[in-house]
Amino acid sequence: MPSRRHFLASAAAASAASLAASAADAAPVTLNASRPLAFEPLPPPPAGTPEQVAQDEAYWRKVAEQYQVLDGATNLEAGFFGMMAAPVLAAYHRHIDRVNLASSYFARREYVPFVRTARERVAQALGAQPTEIAFSRGATEALQVLIGQYNRVKAGDTVLYADLDYNAMQWAMNALAERRGATVARFDIPEPATRENVLAAYEAALDANPRTRLLLTTHCNNKTGLILPVKEIAALARARGVDVVVDAAHSFGQVPLSLADLGADFVGVNLHKWIGAPVGAGVLYIREGRLDAIDRAHADESFPISSIDSRIHTGTTHFATIMTIPDALDFQAQIGIANKSARLRYLRDRWAVPARRIAGVDILTPDEPGMVGAITSFRLHGRGDRASNQAITKRLLDEFRLFTFARTGLAKGDCVRVTPALYNSAADADRLVEALRVIARA
Repeated sequence: MPSRRHFLASAAAASAASLAASAADAAPVTLNASRPLAFEPLPPPPAGTPEQVAQDEAYWRKVAEQYQVLDGATNLEAGFFGMMAAPVLAAYHRHIDRVNLASSYFARREYVPFVRTARERVAQALGAQPTEIAFSRGATEALQVLIGQYNRVKAGDTVLYADLDYNAMQWAMNALAERRGATVARFDIPEPATRENVLAAYEAALDANPRTRLLLTTHCNNKTGLILPVKEIAALARARGVDVVVDAAHSFGQVPLSLADLGADFVGVNLHKWIGAPVGAGVLYIREGRLDAIDRAHADESFPISSIDSRIHTGTTHFATIMTIPDALDFQAQIGIANKSARLRYLRDRWAVPARRIAGVDILTPDEPGMVGAITSFRLHGRGDRASNQAITKRLLDEFRLFTFARTGLAKGDCVRVTPALYNSAADADRLVEALRVIARA
């Protein structure tokens, strides 16, 4: 009989081969056999400030070895979801085996303590109370609950959002307004953005729409990577009697985050992006004392109306996913959020700062501290149409073997998003700069 390791390696290789076969117009990618599922324990971070640690390539090579990646293409699109590190993946497999072995006996008799532990760990990491959070299948589901079940919007009111907010959340705001007979107002985030002009844009939009009841804003933007001063924005809204729902899908694990410090009562968070939990894990946050603003999910009676769990009902959860959340948090804690955030910012700056000096390349996020993390987007000057940006991503992949992704919905045009992760190196960022020099000359 084949060993479990052999089986897992074979399954992973088959998955990678399937991915390669389905990728149109792209050279094949294969599983990197030099990075087996067996792994060495991660050493502690070196001494020094986070900024010093961020440049210690020997340490980050050890971190990168905790990930099994594909050969043939460098992934610079980590914003979609986060790869599980090897020890997290191994734990996930163990949890799947345990659940599958004991089936409903496990689910009905043994599962609840795992949920409780995961909930307490996440709440502690987010600076929240366990009673203020509930698990979702992702930030999208959490935000759809917060927007779709928000009950304070009435006929004649306004809901407000910006061009950079996630498209699906804009649609949720539109649907809420349609159901309640409210008006939708949209404004544009300045480009280039500064802390001052972003705050001025929000203040002007709130003043121009005095009947606003609900404001959607995004902490770390999925389109350009811009990090907004949410606490100040929430204060502007609160002074006008406006509730704020915050999309923090990209925040937790990419940059230091405390939900209490955001100043908003309603937040959606992901665990499968920058925390590296299995896909299908997110968090719904409702500040204590604000449950009454969010209706129960489908008149749910499985939990008391005083419990946040009555606000979301996803049916049977993926047990192993929830069980793996503490393992993902443990791995992140070994590195430290300050070190990780500094490393991601270092990789971002390694390409974005020199690329800003390339004639014809527009970098869409500022270099100002606190306004950007790992994610940054660019476009070629004057080429904000969808076809041009999709052509850039195709050329980056086909010619330079760099995988990026085109984003749409920005007021000033489409762009290409670049998102490095902990398995990327400074050399990967340097290759992107050289590729952009070539592309910009075309």
